[in-house]
Amino acid sequence: MQRFFSFRRQGQKVRFPHREGTIIRRGAAIIAFLACIGSSSAFAQDSITIVSSLPRTGSANAQTTSIVNGIRLAIDEIGGIVAGMPIRFEDWDDASPERGAWDPVVEGANADKAISDPSVVAYIGPYNSGAAKISSPKLNRAGLAQISPGASWPGLTKEGLGGPGEPRMYRPSGTVTFFRTVPADDIQGPAGAQWAKDLGKRRVFILHDRELYGKGIADIFNKTAAAIGLEVVGFEGIDAKAANYKALANKIRATRPSLVYFGGTTQSNAGQVAKDLRTAGVDAAFMVPDGCFEQAFISAAGAEQLNDRTYVTFSGLPPRLLTGKGKEFYEAYKAKFASEPEGYAVYGYDAAGVVLKAIAKVGKRDRAAILAALRETKEYQGALGTWSFDANGDTTLEVLSGNIVRNGVFEFLSELKKP
Repeated sequence: MQRFFSFRRQGQKVRFPHREGTIIRRGAAIIAFLACIGSSSAFAQDSITIVSSLPRTGSANAQTTSIVNGIRLAIDEIGGIVAGMPIRFEDWDDASPERGAWDPVVEGANADKAISDPSVVAYIGPYNSGAAKISSPKLNRAGLAQISPGASWPGLTKEGLGGPGEPRMYRPSGTVTFFRTVPADDIQGPAGAQWAKDLGKRRVFILHDRELYGKGIADIFNKTAAAIGLEVVGFEGIDAKAANYKALANKIRATRPSLVYFGGTTQSNAGQVAKDLRTAGVDAAFMVPDGCFEQAFISAAGAEQLNDRTYVTFSGLPPRLLTGKGKEFYEAYKAKFASEPEGYAVYGYDAAGVVLKAIAKVGKRDRAAILAALRETKEYQGALGTWSFDANGDTTLEVLSGNIVRNGVFEFLSELKKP
């Protein structure tokens, strides 16, 4: 006859079968089982979770995989434990198959999910500025630290550089919870316009994808171009889902520009724009911002359409040109992942690094204390260099690079400065 031992654990009845004469052995098994449950529960109570919310579906995947790899590398380098607490990392997608890019519904759900999990102390992301508008107010109300490795719209953090109510609308609590390791576009946009002038491009046609990041940086480029003496011969938004831009390309050709500037990303069809400009015979250089600083852009357009006439601004230096700790990061990344890091990998790496340092300083799972420690980040010695967060949550770094597409890859040309 089979009998059962039964007991209650966290409100649930657990039963173990046993036979006559096996009570001692079964008792030992129960004790071992309880020990496992106890240790698992202790792990759950003491562990700390860091999440990322990035577009993992669609053409941004290569770039965001590189960012996630940077985060994982930072955690692995400290052995996955800070102040005796295990660090758990969760890689979340904020894109949807329907959009093939970041989705406001998914980004909002990710923020809610992070808020509801008490073990989550930091939210790394999003990649897109438009997505940051969705998640940052939610996370701010909850007092949960958010660090973006890619969202660069100035209005997210800076007074007078965005739309009405920005950035206060993203800070309903009245305090700063949104930080970023990437410089904002009020630095990159003007530097791009000045570079166009330095390259001898006097007549500029400006395009944008109508999204927050793309139109935002195009507006800044446009404003700076007028101020430094460039002639803007056109300013127009595109449908980022269009199959082609042949009619637009013919219109641009008629204005005889020496440079076409596109404010947008690989995901908003920058490659197709470049192809159609060449097919239409537009004899002008093409310039794009850092949202296109990824191999996927070259693949989408075709290297032959871009070579030696496509210029790319980037908020920082290409990974292979980093020095000091940046060089150590670059070599460690290649060794661990057997590939070259995309441009934003290092921003994910340093975002995770400052979070881990804040956790170590606090020494316990405490959202408010970890957030306060992040606000106090000064002279952080990371892979990007030595930098701080200012009062707005922005990085103090202003390093920019100018790159050209040559032989199917990005080639560094020079460091850039604002006019």
